[in-house]
Amino acid sequence: MRRSLITLVVVAVAVVFAAGQALAFQCPKLVAQITAATANRYDATAADVKDKVAMVQQLHSEGKHAESEKLGKELLEKLK
Repeated sequence: MRRSLITLVVVAVAVVFAAGQALAFQCPKLVAQITAATANRYDATAADVKDKVAMVQQLHSEGKHAESEKLGKELLEKLK
């Protein structure tokens, strides 16, 4: 009983760690998508998004991946 409980806890911790790492890799992909989408655009919306993409990178580097991903997705939506 005790052995299975320890195994369960170890597996749960591994899943949580892996999920956090998976989120961390979404931020740079979003930045790349935003950069590509604004590369040849010179309108006001693209300029605003270009200014805010640095915030996505900053949140990512601070470890705030959920916030970074949310902002990145919002910026991509503005470009549509």
